[in-house]
Amino acid sequence: MAGSHHDKHVLPELRTAVSTLTLCLLTAEQADEYYALIDRNREHLTQHGDYQALAASDYETAHAELLNDPSPSLRCGVLLHSALIGRVDLVAVNPPKYGLGYWLDREATGHGYATAACRALIEYGATVLGATDVFAGVTHGNGKSDAVLTRLGFQVAEVFGTYTRYHRALVASPCAYPA
Repeated sequence: MAGSHHDKHVLPELRTAVSTLTLCLLTAEQADEYYALIDRNREHLTQHGDYQALAASDYETAHAELLNDPSPSLRCGVLLHSALIGRVDLVAVNPPKYGLGYWLDREATGHGYATAACRALIEYGATVLGATDVFAGVTHGNGKSDAVLTRLGFQVAEVFGTYTRYHRALVASPCAYPA
């Protein structure tokens, strides 16, 4: 694929460890499905005091967000049997350092989908984008999200008033593994 690093990412459909769970770029074509997902999860999204703005989105706001090209960040829909059940983002905060954000439909939690989706996107970030570090913030009280990050190998980096920042280094130092 020719072109500079400024080209928009063309993310293939990413497979995950769950055979029926895939990731694809979330675009304006999915605005109706995305808005329906937000609409039925307003209470779920704000249960820990976060995602207030997203939960307050009307259709125009949700659609406008999807029209906005997040490049070089990746905004992905999490699909289960081709139905949109959530979102996972790899945010180009300061490449090769990235932020990770994710949320799932209330009905889709507790099945390992968030872990599988995040793992697939982190691997893509490491291998294709050259990401060396990924950070994520979790609002205090969101134990399920803490557990996802722990399963993915993240460690607590800093604790703030309302949230905990997690970090995972993606590139091991050469001497990390015995020869």
